[in-house]
Amino acid sequence: MRVFLIGAGQVGSTILEALHSDHEITVLDTEMSRLQAVADRYDVTTHEGDGTSRRDLARAGVGSADLVLACTSRDEVNLVAGMFARREAPSATTVIRTSNVEYVELWRGGQLDVDFVVCSELETAHAISRIIGVPAARKTDVFADGQVQIVEFAVEEGASTEVTRLPLRDAKAPTDSKVAAIIGRSGTTLPGGDDVISPGDRIVVIGSPQAALEWSSLLAPNGGAVRDVVIFGAGRVGSQIARVLLEQGIGLRMIEISREQARRAAEAFPKARVYRATGFEPDFLERERIGQAQAGIFAMRDDAKNQYGATLAKVHGIPFTIAIAHEAVSEAAFDQARIDVSVNPRRVTAEEIVRFALDPRTKQVAMLEGNRYEVLDVTTRDSSRYVGTAFRDMPVHGALIGAIVRNGAAVFPHGDDVLQVGDRVIVFTEAANVPWVVEAL
Repeated sequence: MRVFLIGAGQVGSTILEALHSDHEITVLDTEMSRLQAVADRYDVTTHEGDGTSRRDLARAGVGSADLVLACTSRDEVNLVAGMFARREAPSATTVIRTSNVEYVELWRGGQLDVDFVVCSELETAHAISRIIGVPAARKTDVFADGQVQIVEFAVEEGASTEVTRLPLRDAKAPTDSKVAAIIGRSGTTLPGGDDVISPGDRIVVIGSPQAALEWSSLLAPNGGAVRDVVIFGAGRVGSQIARVLLEQGIGLRMIEISREQARRAAEAFPKARVYRATGFEPDFLERERIGQAQAGIFAMRDDAKNQYGATLAKVHGIPFTIAIAHEAVSEAAFDQARIDVSVNPRRVTAEEIVRFALDPRTKQVAMLEGNRYEVLDVTTRDSSRYVGTAFRDMPVHGALIGAIVRNGAAVFPHGDDVLQVGDRVIVFTEAANVPWVVEAL
């Protein structure tokens, strides 16, 4: 596929990392330093130019593209670039990135001349709401219209010995689930019956939503359902997170230093309690009993403030913290600061955009461990070498099938089950193996 990528920033670079080996990619950006960085790392064609210039787009060859991805940090640039690309390459699929949910609403109403709009705010809010729904999760995603859930758990001291400290074949794991990977100090393992889950590990589980909750209870016995959340920051991201959580019936408090943004939040979310404060004053935190919340979400625009706020909240008693990491480097810093989960809006946006470049049989993708591993939703075809094969007889080859969707219903296969033509396969694999896995299926 010929992919034309507008924007070589963090989102663009993440997309390139996922797609460069399987596609012919042209990158357009106004900054030569960014273009040089991606050219040094990937085998791509680069052009210095402006996405809002129809002349620059044409000169760079957008007319021959099969897929156009406009993912700069500026919404207006992406919108104009997408509409120009539609005229220069009418047969191409055009996808634009936005940070404003209003553009999504316009697109849904047929008022934007692009094929798809991916919103950072929405993707971030949904990512956080899924994490809130599964205590102990570091990351989670849903496949097959919510019938299959992929969860990355941190295994802490105190986790149930029903699933830890003994071989997996002897573990009393929840039904309708499979451990796809164990991430330990020595690396990542696609586990067999002899492997052991130990405190300090992280594991990736593929299973039903009910199984995900059962795993959460086993790995975090004192977690319980989260029903009381405090959001620090009522800007665009914080407000979108609030909207999604309130729709789920979660009790919510919001803290915002800006008078105007606090007023808007109070008007927009009458069921939430909104405070105008920094959220850093010990007297305020004690007086309003902020530490009694089950979870704190730090959605301020400054990563340093998110890190400090989350650390302070832990001191005052909030047991579970999620912080927005606007810069990739902040994710490692948050981890060192013992923040439970970090969410990078650019990364989750790139993950959503990547799926448009996948084989048409691939309906969804999730990336794990800095894009080293992927979970794919791939439909088998009649030429698949594994159709008619029992699951116990399938070779591993760095991939593991955790679930299939057959006739619209999720099935969590056992060894005697047989793969059929038309099954949607939910498979965990190393990113480097994705082309081979898709081809094999």
